[in-house]
Amino acid sequence: MKQKPPDLAIFLTNLIKGGINLGFWDDERCEYCNGSIVEKIVDLPRKVGERYVLIKNVPVGVCKKCGTRYYTANVLKTIESSICGRRKAESEISMAVYSL
Repeated sequence: MKQKPPDLAIFLTNLIKGGINLGFWDDERCEYCNGSIVEKIVDLPRKVGERYVLIKNVPVGVCKKCGTRYYTANVLKTIESSICGRRKAESEISMAVYSL
């Protein structure tokens, strides 16, 4: 009997929670605290000039001990393409602005 593949939503939820290891960061250690690195999916807000952008679903290695994030070269190239406008935004959101 053939096994049913896992549901994508369940897979991504487990990945975000750090419950799935795809293997890229296996045996890698943090250069700052020597903690182990786990794979996660994060949202990355960035200020570009006078505007803000949100890059969603970014695969990243995160140190379990100190929280330092590590990005692969291809992820950084995709982020750069997004910020420089070479990729079309999927959607736009509005946000509240506060001053202190």
